[in-house]
Amino acid sequence: MSALGSFNKPTEALKSFQDFLSIPLQAVLNAHAAADPSAYGLALFHQTAQNVPAYGAFLKAHGVVAASLQTWQDVQREVPLLTKANYIQAYPLAERCREGRLETCDMVAVSSGSTGSPTVWPRFFSDELAMARRFEQVFVESFQADTHRTLAVVCFSLGTWVGGMYTASCTRLLAAKGLPITVVTPGNNPAEIFRVLGELGPQFDQVVLLGYPPFLKDVVDTGRVQGIDWPSLRVRWVMAGEVFSEEWRTLMGQRLGSTQPCYDSASLYGTADAGVLGNETPLSIAIRRFLAQRPEAAQALFGEARLPTLVQYDPLSRLFESLPDGTLAFSGENGVPLLRYHIADTGGVYPYADLMARLQALGFDPQAELTGDRGCYPLPFVYVFGRTNFAVSYFGANVYPENVSVGLEQPAVQAQVTGKFVMEVQEDEDQNPRLSITVELAPSVNASENLVEGLADSIQVQLCRLNSEFKHYVPAGRQRPWVSLRPAGDPDYFPPGVKHRYTRH
Repeated sequence: MSALGSFNKPTEALKSFQDFLSIPLQAVLNAHAAADPSAYGLALFHQTAQNVPAYGAFLKAHGVVAASLQTWQDVQREVPLLTKANYIQAYPLAERCREGRLETCDMVAVSSGSTGSPTVWPRFFSDELAMARRFEQVFVESFQADTHRTLAVVCFSLGTWVGGMYTASCTRLLAAKGLPITVVTPGNNPAEIFRVLGELGPQFDQVVLLGYPPFLKDVVDTGRVQGIDWPSLRVRWVMAGEVFSEEWRTLMGQRLGSTQPCYDSASLYGTADAGVLGNETPLSIAIRRFLAQRPEAAQALFGEARLPTLVQYDPLSRLFESLPDGTLAFSGENGVPLLRYHIADTGGVYPYADLMARLQALGFDPQAELTGDRGCYPLPFVYVFGRTNFAVSYFGANVYPENVSVGLEQPAVQAQVTGKFVMEVQEDEDQNPRLSITVELAPSVNASENLVEGLADSIQVQLCRLNSEFKHYVPAGRQRPWVSLRPAGDPDYFPPGVKHRYTRH
């Protein structure tokens, strides 16, 4: 190895880009669905043990001899999980990169710090190309952006955070591949979003909005007030960062003029740690919409009273493991390669054939809901609830934001609120706990006692329908939430321009 190491950035970048440009998406997905993911995991393990100094030191510290592990099952049995505490915070940044050199990467992102202090995550061009395939799945398989002139409007915050710059880069790579996509980056500035939509939107066959769900809803609702004719723009939308209900997707579709709910939107399961881990497909959306109307079936499949995000993933890009405690780990190549990295999200994994068999036993064929086989690949599924610290505990029942959201999305109240709220457990005058929910009013809507009562009724009904813990643990006289209303953009509860938090503890 030379003083500068053996990692040749131009060579690696050129080869990766040539593969991205020349190998069709369908060929990649079909080949990876049929491949043995354990072989990928084992190869990544040995490569990382050899080329990443911090990982070699981590293995040595735990008495693991890499050469003695000959199968992926050996790795799973003998190698401890990586965590932020035992690996990311324990070893210098450069030592966690290929060859111990930060300069093998060409960009960094900074995590949001939602679970602690912000963390720096480097990546290289080839890492971004692998993630661009997930965007390609959504844009081509769902939105048919290979045959429709598409304006991609990046509405994520722009800066060191992973969402905006990553999304802009990956969508621009799709344009470089030859898709008729033009990217514009107003970020989370509503005035700029409306300006580019008005000037550029009518010149394209369709518009794709990419952003966090509550922010996109704010954009759509504010645009309606300002007279934007959303259906004429033929809007599709891509989301990340939050679990949302199928009632929410239906509501957004109604306001945008969507006619194909399985094809007009998609959510990405992403993290600053390693980019996009999986993505909704028409198949996974059809399954989720079926289960949204059958909470008992959803609980039997996923083990919880709330409906998770359900995505498919490429097992030769991100290899998931479902752990005994009900959380997830994954392995994947990146600027900082990660092996069995514990991301602390609650969820699990379903092989494709297993989930299809369970659905067949329920009398449901998701492919029958779709237009042909577009977007249908035999890739495995991962379901994600998020982290339990985003719930509140009330009389021993976990109350999740996803349960409350459905109450705000019912026809009787949906037009008067934005969908954003904050849950907290407070004490009343007699020191008894109460479930307090502060709700953001839609612009130009005034608070009223009738609306408070209507929201409390709606939320209670949906909590009891969707959350069996809540229904059975919470005394009947304590199930009705204490609802308060705040104006849109309230600085204490709903400050504009920042990622919204649904709980306070």
